[in-house]
Amino acid sequence: MKWETVIGLEVHAELSTKSKIFCGCAAAFGGEPNTNVCPVCSAMPGSLPKLNKAVVEYASRAGLALGCKIARNFKFDRKNYFYPDNPKAYQISQLYAPLCTDGFIEIGTENGTKKINIREIHMEEDAGKLTHDPFYGNTQMDFNRCGVPLIEIVSQPDFRSSGEVIAYLERLQEILLYLGISDCKMHEGSMRVDVNLSIRPLDGKMGVRTETKNLNSLKAIERAIKYEAARQIGLLESGTEIIQETRRWDDEAGMSYSMRSKENAQDYRYFPEPDLLPVNVDDVWLENIMQSIPELAHQKRERYKRDYGISEYNAKLLTGHINIADLFEAVCAQSGEINETVNLITGEIMYLMNKHSKLPENLSLNKGSLSTLVKYVLSGKINRNVYKEVVEAVFLDDAEPETYISKKGLFMLSDNSMVIETVKKVLLENEAAVKDYRAGKEKAFTFLMGQTMKKLGGAANPEMVKKALEERIAKNV
Repeated sequence: MKWETVIGLEVHAELSTKSKIFCGCAAAFGGEPNTNVCPVCSAMPGSLPKLNKAVVEYASRAGLALGCKIARNFKFDRKNYFYPDNPKAYQISQLYAPLCTDGFIEIGTENGTKKINIREIHMEEDAGKLTHDPFYGNTQMDFNRCGVPLIEIVSQPDFRSSGEVIAYLERLQEILLYLGISDCKMHEGSMRVDVNLSIRPLDGKMGVRTETKNLNSLKAIERAIKYEAARQIGLLESGTEIIQETRRWDDEAGMSYSMRSKENAQDYRYFPEPDLLPVNVDDVWLENIMQSIPELAHQKRERYKRDYGISEYNAKLLTGHINIADLFEAVCAQSGEINETVNLITGEIMYLMNKHSKLPENLSLNKGSLSTLVKYVLSGKINRNVYKEVVEAVFLDDAEPETYISKKGLFMLSDNSMVIETVKKVLLENEAAVKDYRAGKEKAFTFLMGQTMKKLGGAANPEMVKKALEERIAKNV
């Protein structure tokens, strides 16, 4: 029997607001444990939540960018469950009237473009963080993350492979980064993925699904999907029923383990959140949100190809992260040189990022310095070797190009008389090489070029040296 994998995703993305969703505590990652906590997010008796307007703006921006309908009236619900990292013993979320519904993302597959439908995007608060200490056998709780705003992006079960899932998540990360609403740092927990997966016979009825929780890397997600699909197929082919359950992925072991039976909505005893009023969204406010949406990555790619003549491959490299795209556009605008800027970013800068393990989100370079270097190398003020050296100095130490080049004496000589005098000396000192060149040995000319450049300290314009050599040899001088 041939089997089909059916997958749906729940993506939790922390929003990059300054404060939490229902209080004024800082929402930033890090900080000493239990320092960004107040009576509201630690659930002290008598404390009341107050909705952060920026959270609604960010969530609406995501919904509009993903083609969703934005509810003109929405409300929050109380999801009741007890976990030790949730001091309320309930979570303020949205079930009955979420903010965004019926969106989509288009992804590229080996069979062409595929539309992945998004059922909804709803707002909720994050829980705290548990740290398990295997040495002492205890668990420590950090409530800094309690109340950090989340959006949960819930897809329809439209995925049929891990490859489609990864393509969707990469596109989703790209969109959220360009919108400026989440940093999507999976290693810090600001983007987490729950995978709902079932197996069914080809064109058969839907199978029983399991949920693998809180996956925090694309590699782990791909491995977990392949493992769970194989596990379920093995059970079905042996005549064993699939149990609906929540599972935990152990990436080091390459296996998942059962955590608990899978809850349904009724198990959480949802009811309208009594401490928050319903919210109305008017057309003017929504139109302002729409106007705030920037040019997204896929739109930039098309513009780069259309207006700049950039290849598909380079357009993808340049738009892979908002910081890379911003760097490219700024250097392009300041230098006025498109092709050289493309080569700079996709060549030297990306080489240096890889060499020095610099992530795009941490990239901060002086655009003016890079623009100056582009102009210098194209105008012949510096040669390519110097260009590469100074780009690295800018990358590592924020060096000022003119000061760096002048201090090291790396500007190319523009004094033609000095070049000619040096060429004369080289020809007199290397008469055998001159005879070899006249006899048709091209390598002899390369040798003479090298000797001349060496005497000039590598600072001469190679084209000027080449021209001077050719003229002197031709005149037999």
